[in-house]
Amino acid sequence: MLLLGNFSIVTPDLGLLFWTTLIFLMLWFLLGRYAFKPIVAALKDRENSIQDALSQADRVRQEMSNLQADNHRLLAEAKVESALILQKAKEQANQLLEQSKDREKTELKKMREDALAEIETQKIAAINDIKNMIGRTSVDIAAKVLGKQLNDTAAQEDYIMKEIEKIKLN
Repeated sequence: MLLLGNFSIVTPDLGLLFWTTLIFLMLWFLLGRYAFKPIVAALKDRENSIQDALSQADRVRQEMSNLQADNHRLLAEAKVESALILQKAKEQANQLLEQSKDREKTELKKMREDALAEIETQKIAAINDIKNMIGRTSVDIAAKVLGKQLNDTAAQEDYIMKEIEKIKLN
């Protein structure tokens, strides 16, 4: 049996203090050698991986910012290019419209000139027909007047008037 003679919690024995300190130091040494080094190494690895993740996130954020700037630049260039394409299309449409108008004007002018020439030709033909008809009528009237050989001037004028009336009716 153990004797618990002079044991007090408040005033420990010198031997107990020595052995407690020795066990504590050995435990501290063993923990430091086998436990603290791997824990510290794991913490260092964890810190490095967090730092790498943060730097990678910063790099990705910078790349995203660059890509976004490139996208804005490309969008602005596309807007400018589309405006130029629209402007060229409008200019081409206006040019085609002007060419069409010029062609129409030329065709209308040619049609008008052709119509005027046709009218002039028809007018000349009508005048010639009238001249021929007047000439034939004059010859017919003269033949009838000479054929009848009227002595009386009033009778001749009356006869000429009747013949003119016949011509008007035809």
